[in-house]
Amino acid sequence: MSEGKKGFFARLKEGLTKTRDNIVRGIDSVFSGFSAIDEDFYEELEEILIMGDIGIGATTQIVERLKAQVKEQHIKEPAACKQLLIDGIKEQMRVNEDAYEFEQEQSVIMVIGVNGVGKTTSVGKLAGKFKAEGRRVLIAAADTFRAAAGEQLAEWARRADVPMIGGSEGTDPASVVYDAVHAAKARGVDVLLIDTAGRLHNKRNLMEELRKMNRIIDREFPDARRENLIVLDGTTGQNALVQAREFGQVADLTGIILTKLDGTAKGGIAVAIQSELHVPVKYIGVGESIDDLQRFDSDEFVNALFDMQVSQDEA
Repeated sequence: MSEGKKGFFARLKEGLTKTRDNIVRGIDSVFSGFSAIDEDFYEELEEILIMGDIGIGATTQIVERLKAQVKEQHIKEPAACKQLLIDGIKEQMRVNEDAYEFEQEQSVIMVIGVNGVGKTTSVGKLAGKFKAEGRRVLIAAADTFRAAAGEQLAEWARRADVPMIGGSEGTDPASVVYDAVHAAKARGVDVLLIDTAGRLHNKRNLMEELRKMNRIIDREFPDARRENLIVLDGTTGQNALVQAREFGQVADLTGIILTKLDGTAKGGIAVAIQSELHVPVKYIGVGESIDDLQRFDSDEFVNALFDMQVSQDEA
């Protein structure tokens, strides 16, 4: 594991402390408190996972998988199946490697979500990440509703050392997208990142604006690989699921950026989101600096959650 990866893993582990207290302590108490694997044991485990924001759907799948393995392997001691539970949670969150193919192709990435979840920051961090990987990046500032949104994004563009189009308050966001698409094509850009206004999921006209932007990209840049990434705030727990479902009705969600995982007890929502929506968590954020947004790795996440040491083969 590279130094950068190690640093991120350490921050992730620290950031998940409250979630660990919320979920892992309860799980440990079940494994140490039961002397036999029976219905009460499974019920207690289910309750802890659901209370830990892992969600009913994901919990049911994790526990059913565990029951099948316990039966198959003739396990009698609760402590002997803890690793199976951990592996089950990892499996539930696994992201296919092809989920990141767009990073190597000419792509348009639209970043959406409600106000205050960290969209603009995520756009800036993604720009920095792609630029560091040698990609040619262009940012489109299509959040023209919020005062100072353009300035905030311009600051991130400066930090990432990438050009930006748009940013004037009151401009039609669809026209910013149109200009940005044509600039991206003319300049041979690899990645066009579009920051959008913080739509409240119940505001119809703003949702319609999102549809319009998508139509423009489809029409003007049909060959580009498309990504619609929704930014969700880890601290909002189950409410993040509601937001994602609403946005999923107007945009074909291809991935999730989960922010603010540091300092929340609701980190279990990462498991629930993936399971309930069948949309992968692609990136997670655990801090404020430009390299604090990383690809999501289910093994790394669950190891950090359960405070497990990173093995040599991962190092």
